[in-house]
Amino acid sequence: MRKICVVTGTRADWGLLSPIAKALKARPDVIVQIVATNMHLSPKFGNTYKEILADGFKINCHVSMLDDTNTPGNTVRSMGVAMSGFASVFEELKPDMILILGDRYEMLAVASTALIFRIPIAHIAGGAISEGAYDDSIRHAITKMSHIHLTETEEYRQRVIQLGEEPERVFNTGAIGIHNIINAPFLSHEEIEKEIGLKIDRNTLMVTFHPATLDESDPGEQCANLLAALDKHPECNVIFSYPNNDTHGRVIISLIEEFVGKRRERCVVFPSLGILRYLSVLRYAGAVVGNSSSGIVEVPSMKIPTLDIGNRQRNRIAASSVLHCGVSQEEIERGIATVLSEEWREKARNTVNPYYQPDTLEKMVNAIMNTPLEGITMKHFHDIKQ
Repeated sequence: MRKICVVTGTRADWGLLSPIAKALKARPDVIVQIVATNMHLSPKFGNTYKEILADGFKINCHVSMLDDTNTPGNTVRSMGVAMSGFASVFEELKPDMILILGDRYEMLAVASTALIFRIPIAHIAGGAISEGAYDDSIRHAITKMSHIHLTETEEYRQRVIQLGEEPERVFNTGAIGIHNIINAPFLSHEEIEKEIGLKIDRNTLMVTFHPATLDESDPGEQCANLLAALDKHPECNVIFSYPNNDTHGRVIISLIEEFVGKRRERCVVFPSLGILRYLSVLRYAGAVVGNSSSGIVEVPSMKIPTLDIGNRQRNRIAASSVLHCGVSQEEIERGIATVLSEEWREKARNTVNPYYQPDTLEKMVNAIMNTPLEGITMKHFHDIKQ
């Protein structure tokens, strides 16, 4: 019997982790433990721990963090609070393995704590590049503390091996978000418009804009440029979702709330849409705009365009349907016009998503369950022979 502790901190990572947790829970040789932390526990961000419960899981433990992470100091203090909390959780749950995804600071706290406890880590989505945020360095740091690696492309697999990880424990599985898209029970057009409270058509934009935490330009100014560009496209209805609670995220939330408050006839904002509503919006909307990894990894499989703004996702592998642009109002305005053009829509309809594999979930579960854990925490650096 293998006790696997799934740690989730945001609406986004639970949407990706949930099918894996369900597949593991269905096995007779697994005990699944769920730990919710960070944004899941924040009323400001929608108390999204409720989505975990709605999926039929018991939350074994909660690890609270600071609610205000709008400054670098508070973000670091929040990580310290999290590490103390995870120490208590791991003492109580005594998992055989921890399953985490991605590159956020709360996952760095999880991995750091697990390292000291000598608990093996299975890490999803290592090896990617997103040079505009400190998430990039966090992702690579988590890779070095992890033991089983589930990468989204072969190039990312090779990068993890380049970091010294043993090839037999690095698996190219494809992206789990695309599994969600293929298997999602979408809401009907009428149902999702009722849920959102807005008409959704091919001129509707789904917008998520996060702080680019390593960018020298001000994130508030970048967001203001995005909002001004959206005003140049009054024909577009706009659905916003909140950014993550990264440094400077509250500035972006305030700007968006003010913008939407003056344009309620065509704009709405949600702290969290949840995976079902989010994917249902994408099924009927015209394009995704912002700088979220979802716009690059998952959205091309919905066959609609993505406008990726700024440096946050710089050098991440992207499909041909993803258009990159700068952060000025003029560049964003032109970018919106381009992705809504018939030429770019046709490109999106015919794009091949480099993150797709047909058996992603099966590959992930097999890697998690079939990799021997005995002695796995005594890692060896794999040197690449020249």
